Amino acid sequence: MERIPALISLLVMVMVIEMARTSAEQENKSSSAGLFWSTAKEEGDLVHKAGPADDSTAAVDNADGGFSSLDGMLQWAIGHSDSAKLKETAQDVQRLSPSELNQRQLEIKELVEKLKMPSDAQLMQIALDDLNNSSLSIEDRHHALQELLILVEPIDNANDFCKLGGLAVIIRELNHPDPDIRKISAWILGKASQNNPYVQKQVLELGALAKLMEMVNSSSADEATKAFYAVSALIRNNVAGQQLFYVEAGDKMLQDILSNPSVDARLRRKAVFLVGDLAECQLENIDKAEMPFFSNHLFLKSVVDLTASNDLDLQDKALVAIKNLLQLRTTEATVFKDFCRLDDALERMKKQLEDLMLEEYHREYVIDVEGLRKEVELIFQAKLGKVITVPT
Repeated sequence: MERIPALISLLVMVMVIEMARTSAEQENKSSSAGLFWSTAKEEGDLVHKAGPADDSTAAVDNADGGFSSLDGMLQWAIGHSDSAKLKETAQDVQRLSPSELNQRQLEIKELVEKLKMPSDAQLMQIALDDLNNSSLSIEDRHHALQELLILVEPIDNANDFCKLGGLAVIIRELNHPDPDIRKISAWILGKASQNNPYVQKQVLELGALAKLMEMVNSSSADEATKAFYAVSALIRNNVAGQQLFYVEAGDKMLQDILSNPSVDARLRRKAVFLVGDLAECQLENIDKAEMPFFSNHLFLKSVVDLTASNDLDLQDKALVAIKNLLQLRTTEATVFKDFCRLDDALERMKKQLEDLMLEEYHREYVIDVEGLRKEVELIFQAKLGKVITVPT
C-alpha cells in the first residue's frame, strides 16, 4: 500500500509533463515551457479535460483487467489526487531536466506493466497451462486447481472455462494418482456445473459422469463427498443427465449409500437430498416419464428408514424426499404403508421430536421438522385414503 501515493505522484508527474509539452508546442516552442495553474477552478477544468470521458471507469479495460494504457492510469491518478499536491508536483516537474523527465516516464511505464492485473480468463488459462505441464510438481498442481476452484464459480467464468478447453483438462485430472487432486478436480466440475445447463451438457458429453460415480465409492470420504457433489450438480434440473444417471445404475448407488449406516454422514445427507431434488424435478416435469427406481420398493424403504436416524438433519432431508416421492404418480400408498411401514416411522419420529422439544438446544429447528413431519403424514393419509375409497 505504501507505493500507491508514490505511484500517483509519478503518474501525475508524467501527465503534467505531457501537458507542458503540448502547451509548448501550441505556443510555437516559446521559452515558457512550464504550466501555470492560476486557480483551483482552472485546475479542475484541466483535470476534467485530461480524460476522454466523464466515466471514471473509462480508463479500465474490462476485458483484460487493470488499466488498458498509460493514459488510462493517468486519468485514474488525476481523479485520486489532491489538487494542492497536484499543483506542487507540477512545479517540481518544471525543475527537472529533459533526461530526468524521460527517466521518470520509463519508470512509470515499467510500473504500469508490473501492476496490470490479468483477467479471470487469463488467470484460468495460466492455471490450465500449468496443469498441462507434465513436469509440474504436486504442490504447484494443487495450487493451480485451487485457483480454478475459485475462478469457475461465477457462471460467466464457467462458460469461458469451457471455451478454453478447461473441462477436458480437469476431467483428465480425475484419474490422477493423488487423491487430493482427484477431489479438487471433482469439486471444480461440480462448481462449474451448478445451475449451468451449458456446462452440464459439455461435461456429460465428455463422459465424466461415469467416472464421478465411480469416485463416489472411494475409500476417502472427502473424495467420495466431492464426487457426489459433482454428480448432483450435473444432473440437477437436467433431464438428460438424470436419464444417463439411471443408465449408469445411479439408483443402486443411491440405495447403497442410504441403506448403509457406516457410510459417511455427509454423503448420506447429500444422497437423500438428491433423491428429494430428483423427485421434485419429476413433479415439475409431469409430461416426462417417471424414473423406474422411484417406485422400487427397496429404494423407497431405504429412504423411509432414514427417519429412524439420530441425525436430525438427515431426518429432515428424508422427510422432504418422502414428501416429494408420495406425490409422484407411480408411487403406491400401500407400498409406503405395508412394505416401508411409513405410518410406524412417522409415529416413532413424532415421539422422538416431542422429547427433543423439551430441550432448548435447536428447539426451533425441531419444531420446524415436526411441522414437516405432520405435512408428510397428511399427504400420506390423503394418498392412502384415495386407494381405500376407490370402488371395486
